[in-house]
Formats: sequence, C-alpha cells, structure tokens
Amino acid sequence: MLPTYFISHGGGPWPWMESQRATYARLSSALQKIPQQLGSIPRAILMVSAHWEATEFTVTSKPMPGMIYDYNGFPKHTYAIRYPAPGNPELAQQVQTLLSDNGFASQQDAERGFDHGMYAPMALIDPLAATPVVQLSLKHGLDPLEHLAMGRALAPLRQQGILIIGSGLSYHNLQNFGPDARQVSAEFDDWVQKSMALPDSTERAAALVKWENAPSARQAHPREEHLLPLMVAVGAAGEDPSQRVYHESDFMGGISVSNFRFSKSPLAE
Repeated sequence: MLPTYFISHGGGPWPWMESQRATYARLSSALQKIPQQLGSIPRAILMVSAHWEATEFTVTSKPMPGMIYDYNGFPKHTYAIRYPAPGNPELAQQVQTLLSDNGFASQQDAERGFDHGMYAPMALIDPLAATPVVQLSLKHGLDPLEHLAMGRALAPLRQQGILIIGSGLSYHNLQNFGPDARQVSAEFDDWVQKSMALPDSTERAAALVKWENAPSARQAHPREEHLLPLMVAVGAAGEDPSQRVYHESDFMGGISVSNFRFSKSPLAE
C-alpha cells in the first residue's frame, strides 16, 4: 500500500527559475527522493492542491490537461512552461464514486488544467511527466472535519497503486514571509510536528480539527487553504504513523516549514 504525503509546493514556477535554485535546494532534494520512498511505482497520482477550491469537491477528468499560470510577476518564460503529464479519466471516475459512496457531493471538470500547486513539485518528483495525475479540489468553507473525512473516503485508492499527495505549505502568510516570521512559524511548525507525531490517529485528527487553537495559528495561516491538504493526507493515512521527511527553520531567511509522509513502513533515518 502506498503512503500519503503532505508537501510544500513552493512559490509559483520556481523549478524553472535559475535564480531560485539555492533557495529551494533542500525542498528540491526532498521532493526528488519521494519516488525512492514509495516501494513501488504508482499507477497514478491524486493531487490535492491549495490552489483549487470549488463549491463541491471537484476532480479533473481531462485526458491531457493544459497549464494554469496562477501566479503574477514572474519572468516571461514561466508563462510558457509545460508539464505534459497525462490525466486519468478512469481515476477521476473512481474518485467521484468513492466520494459519492461516502455521502459527498462531487463533480468532474473535463476542462481544467494543472495549477502550480501540482506542476511545481511534480517537476521534481517526476521530471519526465510520465505518471498520470488527477487533481482534486478543496471545498469552499475549508472545513477541517469535512476534508479529513474526504481523505478517509479516498483511502482505498492507496491499495490500488494511487499515490495521494496534499500540496500546500505548513506556513503561509504572504504578508509576513521572511526573517520576521521566524518565531511565529517556528511555534506553529512545532505544534504541527507534535500533532503529527501523536501515536493515536484519532487524537491526531482531533488536533487538526482544532488547529486554530495552536500557537500562532492565525499568524501562520491567515487563511487556511494551504493547510487543508494536510487534512486530506491525514484522513487518507488512517492509522499510519507520520514521519517528517523535510524540514527547514530558515526558509526564505527564517521560516520553519515541514513535509510529512504517512506510512506503516518508516524510512531509515
């Protein structure tokens, strides 16, 4: 059975920018290691990106999705990049069926392309774009309990060779991004790490539902769309324990950020 992941996708089209290589060196290394950590080649990837919200949970079903350049102020060439991974309409239907069977209203989107929450990290995870990818939206309202439950509904996909990835960022306050965020990001990141390390999955989920009570919670996430993909990954993980597979305490000059892997089979330290 494949693990689930919560990862940082970084800012905009950073993998295509030479000037960002040093800044993202450690995240790049962590993302590049994911294929080695899986134990088997995934049949496809289901990606839940912080950059897509809909009134109902919505899944992409286009066989060959295009690109969405959902960022501003970047070099001209980054608005012509391509990440030509195929979609997977069959998986889209499986996702919708699982959601329906568990009481969730959902729909398919046969036109939507990939956003940078998908293709920025995937450029490192699968640079050849050989693995089919389907994106699944967040739902308006960003209810933690609902997204945890949605993740649980998707858990059977893990036994079918589908890799479930939540793509966001453990700290996301663009108005306080840099050295001034050192303390608040460290406080919140420490809470996330301790919550993910709870051995009881019920306690872990309960902590996430009440994430706003965490130290510096709203300073770390004025709006929680970049945290909600963690809820989906944790829901799909079930009883599987977590392992932090990436951490920096000085990202962008002072931010603490972390990625997590959920699996019964821990990685060697």
